[in-house]
Amino acid sequence: MTFQKEDAEQAMNFYVELFDNSEIVNLTRWGKEEPGKEGTIMSATFSLDGKLFMCSDSPPIHKWDFTPAVSNYVECVNENELDRLFTKLSENGKVMMPLNNYGFSQKFGWVEDQFGMSWQLNLQ
Repeated sequence: MTFQKEDAEQAMNFYVELFDNSEIVNLTRWGKEEPGKEGTIMSATFSLDGKLFMCSDSPPIHKWDFTPAVSNYVECVNENELDRLFTKLSENGKVMMPLNNYGFSQKFGWVEDQFGMSWQLNLQ
């Protein structure tokens, strides 16, 4: 995940707190004489319920950003988990598809969180 607003750490902490069995695995910060803003994330690896992710704060601003064409897919264990994740991820974000039965599962929702990351949440 390439963050361009120096909010990689905020996003990573949000995700780690939100998902069970999650932790920050490794974190390296930009130093004083390096291209990134001192103290922001050069590279971090974190685990969300056993699945590894990597993020960074990009020093250059790119013409591209996150897109819903590529999203994180989460198979929820129960309806309470689905509702909790949907509520938290959609806060200050954007609901792409509200929670509903769309015929391919019991309940499905698609959101873009406050950091621009897209999440598809499903209950079989």
